[in-house]
Amino acid sequence: MEPMKPMEPMEPMKPMKPMAGAALDWWPASLGSPASSGAQDGWRYAFFPQARRLVMERDGRVTQYDTGDHAINGVSQRQDGSAEGPVFTSQHGTVDLASLDPLA
Repeated sequence: MEPMKPMEPMEPMKPMKPMAGAALDWWPASLGSPASSGAQDGWRYAFFPQARRLVMERDGRVTQYDTGDHAINGVSQRQDGSAEGPVFTSQHGTVDLASLDPLA
């Protein structure tokens, strides 16, 4: 049986390159940076208080909503299964996505 050779030093790891074509920001660039954003149950959302916009994405489809005077400050899972999408909260209480006006 041959004697074991000592291990040779490993090459240092190279930094990872960003994925080609991967966009980090999925909302319209004209809105800038959101005050809050997140994902839940296959939905992604971003809230832009200055523009009064909530942007939602599911299955590659992005929809903007006019939030009016709602200052969205929370999100939760829908418990009753009555409609799609998460439920948001604002200074006025619960905000159902169906209560907001989608923009064309």
